[in-house]
Amino acid sequence: MYIGDTGKRGLHHLIFEVLDNSVDEAMGGFANLIKVSLNKDNSVTIFDNGRGIPIDLHPEYNKPAVEVIMEHLHSGGKFDKKSYKISGGLHGVGLSVVNALAEWLEVEVCKDGSHYTQKFSKGLKASEPTIKKVEEKESYTKITFYPDNTIFDFDGSQKIFNKAIISNRVRELAFLTPQARFEIIDKFKDEKEEYFFEGGIKEFISYLNKDKQPLHDDIIFISDSYEDEKNETIYCDIAMQYNQGYQTNILTYANTINTIEGGTHLTGFKMAITRTFNSYIENFMEKKYKEHVLSGSDAREGLSAVVSVKLPDPQFESQTKIKLGNPEIRQVISQVLSDKLTQYLEENPSTAKKIVLKSINAKLAREAALKARQLIRRKSALDSARMPGKLADCSSNDPTQSEIFIVEGPSAGGSAKQGRDRTYQAILPLRGKILNVEKARLDKILHNKEIQSIIKALGVGIQDHHANGTNGESENDTEKSDPEETFNISRLRYHKVIIMCDADIDGFHIETLLLTFFFRYMRPLIDEGYLYVAVPPLYKLSYKKNNTYVYSDLEKDRVINSYKTKYKLKNTQSIKVQRYKGLGEMNPEELYETTMNRETRKLKRVTYEDFIENDLVFSKLMGKEVKARKKFIINNFDEVGTLDI
Repeated sequence: MYIGDTGKRGLHHLIFEVLDNSVDEAMGGFANLIKVSLNKDNSVTIFDNGRGIPIDLHPEYNKPAVEVIMEHLHSGGKFDKKSYKISGGLHGVGLSVVNALAEWLEVEVCKDGSHYTQKFSKGLKASEPTIKKVEEKESYTKITFYPDNTIFDFDGSQKIFNKAIISNRVRELAFLTPQARFEIIDKFKDEKEEYFFEGGIKEFISYLNKDKQPLHDDIIFISDSYEDEKNETIYCDIAMQYNQGYQTNILTYANTINTIEGGTHLTGFKMAITRTFNSYIENFMEKKYKEHVLSGSDAREGLSAVVSVKLPDPQFESQTKIKLGNPEIRQVISQVLSDKLTQYLEENPSTAKKIVLKSINAKLAREAALKARQLIRRKSALDSARMPGKLADCSSNDPTQSEIFIVEGPSAGGSAKQGRDRTYQAILPLRGKILNVEKARLDKILHNKEIQSIIKALGVGIQDHHANGTNGESENDTEKSDPEETFNISRLRYHKVIIMCDADIDGFHIETLLLTFFFRYMRPLIDEGYLYVAVPPLYKLSYKKNNTYVYSDLEKDRVINSYKTKYKLKNTQSIKVQRYKGLGEMNPEELYETTMNRETRKLKRVTYEDFIENDLVFSKLMGKEVKARKKFIINNFDEVGTLDI
């Protein structure tokens, strides 16, 4: 399928396919207003004030062009290159696929003094077109559709589209298309959001770094064009800024499409960064620094960057457009960035020195981290089990059946070890809070004993920080990767990794520290659906021999009332209410039955909708910038239901 899946992702991809066509009009200079409306009947309307879909007769099919576009693949204006020199819709199948997957779709076009409307259903026309002459000379296209519930998994009685997911994508498009204003209209709440960023991707970098401490004030911006062998123009825009943190966030786009797995433009960018800074050290830095040769990850530490290319004939691995394959783009980006960045560094020596010194410190930390890794491996080699001593492993060797509980504290760990099913459940107890990885370099992280235990127990290795925001693909860095040290999801020993912490403030803090670690250094576990959070009960309610475990205050009140009614009690004093302050307060049988038993437990799978927004949240709540965290707490304090002090 062109839309990826039939769940939530696929539903929203329908909107984005139509939205891409409107953005193409804006990139071509034909539209400056794009609207997305979430209607009360769960349909969606996408509007742009561009030229309007052609409504004249198609010479081959002898029917209106808009009807042909809706019903036939590859019939859009993107295949002949006459309508668009640069296009994000790209394959011309967007509208026909959305139409095929919609229970109903209505198209409304105004152009050349005519107003055209027509209805479709499940890929075919459901009515003949209605055409009226109008006085106004304006032009626009409006597409309204409702997804087919026989294909997609959704409850039509509930709100099926997530405005946050749409807002994130629209905000992204607004940064990448500064010539257009975007609006999201939520008719459920009668609210409107507007996005317009005249500064383009420079404002995008400011947004990405808003809760970080910039290493230099100015944003490095590079914009250039290149004419290929076919006399077609390729445009490339790059904006970048270093911050004092350790995470790397490189976002890449091709014709406004987020290429989440990178591609040739990302490879060219990485090559140029490494080469340029090594050249600068050799030619401009003091003699004492010339011995340092940076790797790619050294030169990218703390970097936030946006790489946007616009080209006439992009090649992607699939219709979902997640990796760019045009080989010529690698050299174009590499050459443009090398030339312009070298010029910038020469003209701004103080900024250049700050970045270089940070990169050299990153190199020293990387070398220290390598020694720490080797030390871990040597210790493991001496340990016949090659596992941390605290780990109580399971007997199963089948990762698909095995699960590991990462448990807060030795007391709860002891109960979990006694109560578990040893066949498939492993227990790894932690001592206290792990390191906040958002504020530490990799060398310090690898020296943390609790993190060492997690890495050894899971068996997948650890991702370097430069993989954040990208797929971490190689660009022939100067260092050689040791296969024992690189992250490899296929080596995961348990296909359920379960965080199990107390239901109190300390437990939530430890849970957050662990989530930060997994998001930053083992994110594929989240992407592949292997990471979970256990939900222990808050209360045990007892009356005579009847016991009920409940997970919220609301549920507690409901159960107490049900006991009172069922047993005809005059008051609730005879109902025993036990509040669990920690997992260690439960005996092994209770812990197993409530939190570990596959038949009765509650687990929350860890997921995220949008990398950019999650990156911002972790930076804000776990990073070095105190002001941003304080502001967040002040702005959201009224949403706290229960405060545990």
